[in-house]
Amino acid sequence: MDADRLTFACALPAERRAAKKLGRTMLVGMACAHGVPEQDVVSFGIAGSLRDDLPVGTVIDATRVVDESGSILWEGRPLGVRGAREGTILGAAAIIDDPAERARLRASTGADAVDMESGVYARAGHLAGCVRAVSDTPGRQLGPLVHAFRPDGSVAPLGLARAFITSPRESFRAVRDVRTALNALGSVA
Repeated sequence: MDADRLTFACALPAERRAAKKLGRTMLVGMACAHGVPEQDVVSFGIAGSLRDDLPVGTVIDATRVVDESGSILWEGRPLGVRGAREGTILGAAAIIDDPAERARLRASTGADAVDMESGVYARAGHLAGCVRAVSDTPGRQLGPLVHAFRPDGSVAPLGLARAFITSPRESFRAVRDVRTALNALGSVA
C-alpha cells in the first residue's frame, strides 16, 4: 500500500488517530455528516461484521462495496494491507446492530461487514479503497453503545452514560472490542 498518495477518511476521531501514521487524513463524521469529500479517499475505520466467523479485530481490505439491495457501488483491487482479509463492505444508512438483520443482510448481499461511510464515498465516485476493522459481530453487538456518538463522530456524553448505567457489562465489553478494532487499524500503519 502506497499511503503517500492516499487520503484516509475517518468517521470518528479515534479512527483518525489510528490513521495518522499513514499520512493525510480527514474527519468526515458518521455517514459523512461533515459532507462528502471532493477528492478520492480510502474509507478507513471500524465496521460491524455480518458473519460470526469474522472476529473482532479482523482487518478487511475491501474489493467491493455494495448497498442494502446488494447492488455493487464500487469494485476495485485491494490496497494490499498486510495481514488483512479481502472482503465486501455493505454501505448502510444506519448502524446495524440486530443479529437477525445482520443475518438477513449477509444472505441478501453477500457482504462481510457493514459501515456507514464507504457507500457514500462510492456513490460520489470518490472511493479509492476501503480498510475496515471489525469492532462488533452478530454475537457481540454494540448494544446501547450505539447511542454514544453524535453524527459528527464526537462522543455523546448522555448516550455514553446511559449505556453504562443501563448495561454496564455489555458496554464495557463493547468498548474493549472497539479498542481491539482500533488497535488493529493502528497496526495497519
